[in-house]
Order: sequence, then structure tokens, then C-alpha cells
Amino acid sequence: MPIKIPSDLPAYDVLTREGVMVMSEDQAARQDIRPLHIGLLNLMPKKIQTENQFARLIGATPLQIDLSLIRMSEHQTRNTAARHMESFYRPFAEIRESGVNFDGLVITGAPIEHLSFDAVTYWDELCEVFEWTQTHVHSTFGVCWGGMAMINYFHGVKKHMLTEKAFGCFRHRNLVPSSPYLRGFSDDCIVPVSRWTEVRQDEVDAVPSLTTLLGSDEVGPCLIEDPRHRALYIFNHLEYDSDTLKQEYDRDIADGIPAKLPRDYYPDDDPSRAPKNRWRSHAHLLYGNWINQIYQSTPFDMNAIGT
Repeated sequence: MPIKIPSDLPAYDVLTREGVMVMSEDQAARQDIRPLHIGLLNLMPKKIQTENQFARLIGATPLQIDLSLIRMSEHQTRNTAARHMESFYRPFAEIRESGVNFDGLVITGAPIEHLSFDAVTYWDELCEVFEWTQTHVHSTFGVCWGGMAMINYFHGVKKHMLTEKAFGCFRHRNLVPSSPYLRGFSDDCIVPVSRWTEVRQDEVDAVPSLTTLLGSDEVGPCLIEDPRHRALYIFNHLEYDSDTLKQEYDRDIADGIPAKLPRDYYPDDDPSRAPKNRWRSHAHLLYGNWINQIYQSTPFDMNAIGT
């Protein structure tokens, strides 16, 4: 079954052209089943691009998904039209006051790695989000900086600055093939990476309740399961489009910023050639497995979520 999103949201046309099953609110209302309610707390500056990336993966399952877009209450974005934000996003404060529960919540990354967590202008509210997930969300997926922020908040695991940006496509090992989140995964896989910080494996290992599912000898842990808080943390970017790393590289070059060629990304390391997407299938597997695990375990009565 398809993902339900407003027919005037840009992702509706984008995903329809790609063959992803989407449905309007009128179509969804005619189905006599309970959809899974998934929230996307979007902290990225390019909101529409990020919406498309996650809606593409979440909507590729055979289940009906009701996707809600959420923003921080006071933080104002400068990169997305105010009309788009007003039309499609609800501030977290409104979500919290409504008492609504979610089967799943994705918390995206944000380009603020150089800041300490408590220097982020919306850090206090984000901590409220983390606490709120424990009583109102069945499963939370923290992505990149969002994942680092969550694992730091709940377990004190630090983020460390790298001497140079981890940038490109890196091979990762499947460390727990029996995990339901890695169902269908190869023994290793390619994952796009773009970050100036890292979480260190020895500090993750010091927390007995955490399990690293995907990891790299070169760029460290990638995917971590935290059953105690019903959460997954991923520090890299399986959701990226084929050209997302190219956009970052081209932007840095245009801005005169010394930029390293993204590793193992362009054919023959030639930036004039179109990059090949070698992670798409594992991206769909991971997010499809996450949605399936939610479907298998979430209460039918949404009021029972978190109890």
C-alpha cells in the first residue's frame, strides 16, 4: 500500500513520476485499515529535498503510511519558502500539545556539527523531543547529527571532531546478520558518508544496551540499535539521492572552499562523469525493515503507544 501525503506537497509529484505508490487523503479515507503514523522532524535546511528522500524510502513498503512533517517551534528556516512551511509543517509544540502519538519518528541531521550540542539554538526543545518520544513514539530513527544528538542525550556517547571530512562512499560490514533491521542485507554494503564528526566504537561498546549493526574500519560505527529507548541511530546517509554528494562537492568548489573529491563516488574519480548509485537497494531494505518492525510490534490502539 502507498504513502499518504498531501497531493500539493512537492514530493507527491516527484514520487508519482518515480513509480512510488502515493495516495491522496481522499483515497486513504476509503481504506478500512489503520495506517502507520510516521513523523519526520526535518532539521535540514533544504526541507523539500529531505522530504523527498525520506518519503521515497518510507513509502516503498506495502503498508499505508500517514506522513507528518514536523519542525522545531521557534527555529525559522532561511532555505525553504515560508508558504511551504506554513502549508505542510506543524511545530513540535503544537504536536506535543495535541497529545498525538506516532508509530515512528525520523529525526534528520543538521549542518551544525561544529557546534557543541548545548550551543545549538533549539537544543532545549530537541531534548524535550527526545523525552517525548519515550511516551508518544513507538520507534525513533535518528539520522546523522540527529542520531549523534540522541545517543549523546540518552547515553552520554560523545561526538568527536575529525581532522578532515569523511566524505564519499565507504564499504560497511554487516555485523549482526540476524538483526531484523538487516534482513536481506549483503555481508557488506556501500553507504554514503558526509560528516566532520564521528562516534567512536569503543565508547559505544562501553554502553551494554547498544548494539552496532553496521560498521566500517575506516569511518567507524554506522547503524546502532538502542532497544531500551526503542531507537535506531544511523550516522551516514543511505537516504541520499545519486547526486547529493555531487551537490555538496560542487557547492564547496563554487564557494572557493578547499574540497576533497568524494571517495569512491565518481567513475574513475572523474567529477565530469555522472556518479553511480550503489546504495539504493540497501536503503530500501533498511527503511522497509524498520517500517515492517514497527508494523509487527506497534499497538493497534495508538493511545497505548509508549505505555
